[in-house]
Amino acid sequence: MNTGILAAIGAFVLWGFLPLYLKALDPAQAGEILGHRVVWSLLFILLLLAIKGRWSWIAQVQKSPRLILVALGCALLLGTNWLTYIWAVTSGHIVEASLGYFINPLLNVLMGMLFLGERLRRVQWLALGIATSGVLYMTFAYGEPPWIALILAFSFGLYGLIRKRSPLGSIEGLSLETLVIILPALGYLLYLGSQGQALFGQGDMRINLLFAGTGIATALPLIWFAYGAQRITLTLLGLLQYIGPSIQMVIGIWLFNEAFSGPRVLGFGLIWIALVIYSLESFYRHRSGINARKRQAQQVQVPD
Repeated sequence: MNTGILAAIGAFVLWGFLPLYLKALDPAQAGEILGHRVVWSLLFILLLLAIKGRWSWIAQVQKSPRLILVALGCALLLGTNWLTYIWAVTSGHIVEASLGYFINPLLNVLMGMLFLGERLRRVQWLALGIATSGVLYMTFAYGEPPWIALILAFSFGLYGLIRKRSPLGSIEGLSLETLVIILPALGYLLYLGSQGQALFGQGDMRINLLFAGTGIATALPLIWFAYGAQRITLTLLGLLQYIGPSIQMVIGIWLFNEAFSGPRVLGFGLIWIALVIYSLESFYRHRSGINARKRQAQQVQVPD
């Protein structure tokens, strides 16, 4: 099998099982988990950069201070996404968190239209309309929007939009993004320790190792995702990305007995229908493009 496919599947599977990792850190506060995730991610990424000797991006940042502002914006969005997700998992909202990542692909299409001047095809409009209907139905049924899902979808969607315009690679960009917020993260962890509220360093080696492992759990799937994205088509990558939220949803329902009935079933069902329509249309256009290029190549006449 293509190594790019394996890498992408590995990334999405790891993201899918991340709730189990975060649940193992109970009863740590979401803020403490986030702080350690930032600190240990930076250390792990810097170790990888040192092994590979990839430091040329630092000169690039020095020549273009705008990259620091871009990284700060990305870091704030990523931090919001991480904190919301951690809180959702540790508070028993895994299913709603998975909804955010089901919505995200369709939101990316909408952002492409609003911010990048991309034009939506009719089938894409249909998919967006159906997905919006699902969100609105759950909003009216529960009396409030699915805030967790929407915050996760919009924060990650905006992060991807800003990140798309950065010239830095995935590892280099993540290292800069964690670097610009490392001081607040360290400061908060020191504050928790001074107040006797930190779980880290209290003598439980298993918990300490789990905190340290958040760096690998964060950076490794991102690296695999970047590797896969460079070697397979965006269409295939888009189809594979549903692996993550599907695993999360199953974990929330079957392992942690989260509610999944009535309005939630119908709301999710509408969004899944939208995703199927969107995915099939994307796959069809991708295959049509390949066939068109093949026919064009066959029509080229090579002179004697």
